[in-house]
Amino acid sequence: MIPRRIEKTVRAALKRQAAVALIGPRQVGKTTLALHIAKQMNSLYLDLENLGDREKLSDPVLFLGEYEDRLVILDEIHRVPELFQSLRGLIDKGRQTGKGKGRFLLLGSAAIDLLRQSGETLAGRIAYVDMGPFEVLEAGHDNDPQAAGLWLRGGYPDSYLASDDEESLALRRDFIRTYLE
Repeated sequence: MIPRRIEKTVRAALKRQAAVALIGPRQVGKTTLALHIAKQMNSLYLDLENLGDREKLSDPVLFLGEYEDRLVILDEIHRVPELFQSLRGLIDKGRQTGKGKGRFLLLGSAAIDLLRQSGETLAGRIAYVDMGPFEVLEAGHDNDPQAAGLWLRGGYPDSYLASDDEESLALRRDFIRTYLE
């Protein structure tokens, strides 16, 4: 994994808020970064595009209440908008028991939906961190060939890390076509 400068910002936000929303376009490495943070903390990861993980949250207060001592990472949270109300209650209860910081890391690509859904119920309980593609300082130094590759291949991890320029171009075309169609 290429170290991301935004990691420091995410960790700082987790120290001051109960919930942190890591938002940005698809395929910029939000999940990769979250899993990297998870390896270094006592955490639970749930992918809400996965039916099994969504079913675990059929009673979110009961299920998540069992993990109040862990960082819970909820990937693709915008898929389960009704969850925000339960998170509010869990966060408020955690504040009363001294577990009011670093409880939830919420990941989502649909930034507008996520901001609207979370803003309605988690005001004062959530920090937002915007994550984009690789930055020049993450790709290398000015004379580094990898940094020059950033300008050719772009900052999306799959394209940037492709085995060659032809594969990188194909990945970019596929990505663009998916959005346009």
